Amino acid sequence: MYDALYARQSVEKVDSISIESQLEYCRHEARGNPCREYIDRGYSGRNTNRPAFEQLLADVRQGKVARVIVYKLDRISRSILDFANMMQLFQQHRVEFVSSTERFDTSTPIGRAMLHICIVFAQLERETIQKRVTDAYYSRCKKGLYMGGRVPYGFARQQTMLDGVRTSMFVPVPQEARQVKLIYSLYADPANSLGDLVRYLNAHGHKQLRGGMWSTARLSEMLRNPVYVRADAAVYDFFKEQGAQILNPAADFTGYNGCYLYKGAGGEGRSPSDLSGREVVLAPHEGLVSSRDWLRCRLRCQQNRRSTTTCKAKSSWLLGKVKCGRCGYGLSVVKSDTRWQRYFVCSAALASKKQRCPGTGGTVYAQLLEAYVSQEIQRRLGLFDKLCQREEPQLNRKRNEQRIRLAEIEREIEQLLCKVSGANDILLAYINSRVGQLDEERRQLQTEAERLAHQEGTAAILNPAQLWTKASFAQKQAVADALIEIIKVADGEIEIVWKI
Repeated sequence: MYDALYARQSVEKVDSISIESQLEYCRHEARGNPCREYIDRGYSGRNTNRPAFEQLLADVRQGKVARVIVYKLDRISRSILDFANMMQLFQQHRVEFVSSTERFDTSTPIGRAMLHICIVFAQLERETIQKRVTDAYYSRCKKGLYMGGRVPYGFARQQTMLDGVRTSMFVPVPQEARQVKLIYSLYADPANSLGDLVRYLNAHGHKQLRGGMWSTARLSEMLRNPVYVRADAAVYDFFKEQGAQILNPAADFTGYNGCYLYKGAGGEGRSPSDLSGREVVLAPHEGLVSSRDWLRCRLRCQQNRRSTTTCKAKSSWLLGKVKCGRCGYGLSVVKSDTRWQRYFVCSAALASKKQRCPGTGGTVYAQLLEAYVSQEIQRRLGLFDKLCQREEPQLNRKRNEQRIRLAEIEREIEQLLCKVSGANDILLAYINSRVGQLDEERRQLQTEAERLAHQEGTAAILNPAQLWTKASFAQKQAVADALIEIIKVADGEIEIVWKI
């Protein structure tokens, strides 16, 4: 049997005791007895998931260890539960525990009680440090300070001072910034899919950061990132509707700054499309993309993710429109156990075992056909884009100011109503009067917004192609029925006969 010398250091710091110094104290306590060293570098004491510590416990269970010697109690554990379990194991195998700088006689009840008291304070210290680090992190987040991580494509990192704090901010890399704007402008057009963008960028030699090739996943990640948007009131409204926690007042969303998006409390494991509870703060850098293009791309990305995760229908929104190009009979939807799950087959061929019709001449996967027809419908709807006039910059500014003021009014009304409880007669009269004034101003702003929209006429109409990306299963069926007379499929060829 031998003495086990255990040493741990979570982070190398100037003011922390090194592994070597800890072992020196332990060797002095061993007094020349046979010993073995167990070392964990870079591991926290909050749990027992440490390789050397787990090996130490295994050797204890095998009866190899006579004493466990540490420099200080918190080196081996900072958890009350873990320490209690460890001491129970030591007692079962008659292993003595020694702290070289703290003298405890574990053979007496008083000594064991003192050990437990010390471990309580060790755990308290760990939790205090953890809370202090967390509070400091969120404090920096709320100020819009750079929190580290990968620099987004299109930007470089530059040292700066913000509110007297040394930090970093993003500055555009001209060539990459132009490419980011191109990507957003292309995907804002409903006629272009992510696959189209990947093929275009790779074909034209537009290299990704670090020289890689573009992919749909990489593009989707970029198109969701609010770091690129010139955030205005429309972006503020979007995040508010999505349930995000916005750390800046609406008046700060002037259409200049980009945004940082943080997970927030309990944000682990959430999907990228779920913004509820996430925290949004304005960044010090200027955005690259207009709010109009960013919102269109963001909504398309959300719709894409929603459609891929919920696509479990046995039928198709094209059912009834797709016909066999050989016999003219309708195509039925069949479900399989493959990853494609659904495919179209000729009803006549299926019923007669291909005696009346040989079929379409190949497998017609429902997912691929729906994607193709969806793209064609979006191109068709894009013809109506001329009806959707672009808003003039002056009008955009006016609407942005209206949205900001409406948000401020809503916030002030909420704050006043929170003060009603416990208010005296004078304060209650003031609150009532002020809420009435704010409500009247709100109605005037809403009336003015409606008047501007009416003056613009078709400018207030949403792009039909954009509406398609958010359409439900039933809505897609209705649109397809209104636009398409028939879809003929045979020998890999698809012919769409349009009604309009």
